[in-house]
Amino acid sequence: MERRRNRQASQSPMATLKQLPALVVLERIPVPILAIGHDGGILFTNTAFAEMVGFDPEEVLALKFHEIFHQTPDSESSLLSFVRALANEVVELSHKDGSVVKALMSRSAVMRSDDKFALAAFQDLTEQLWLEER
Repeated sequence: MERRRNRQASQSPMATLKQLPALVVLERIPVPILAIGHDGGILFTNTAFAEMVGFDPEEVLALKFHEIFHQTPDSESSLLSFVRALANEVVELSHKDGSVVKALMSRSAVMRSDDKFALAAFQDLTEQLWLEER
C-alpha cells in the first residue's frame, strides 16, 4: 500500500486519472449509472443506481431490462434503439419494494450505432414530482 502512495504522489493528477479503470470511475460517481446490454441484461450498475431502486448492486446485475423499466419496447424495435429513444425522458423504474421510481434518464454515453450496450445516468425525480402533484 505504501508503494502505491509513493507512486501516486510522484505522478501528476492527469497521469493518475488516466490510469483509473473506467468501472472504478463509474462506481465512484455519486450519480446513478446503468449499462444495459442488447439482450436486456444489466451489464453494470453503480451503488447509487442500486440504492435508488432499493437493491444491492449484485441484485441489479441479476435483473433484466423488463424487471427494472416499466416501459417495454414493441417487438419490432431493438432494445437498444428503444433505450436510446428514452434519452432525456422521465422513465419509471421498479423499486424493490414494489413502488415506482421516476427518474430522468440521460442520453447514452455510448453512442455509436454498432455498440452492443447503452450506458446512461439517472436523476431521481420521484420526490420532486410527488411534491409538485400535492
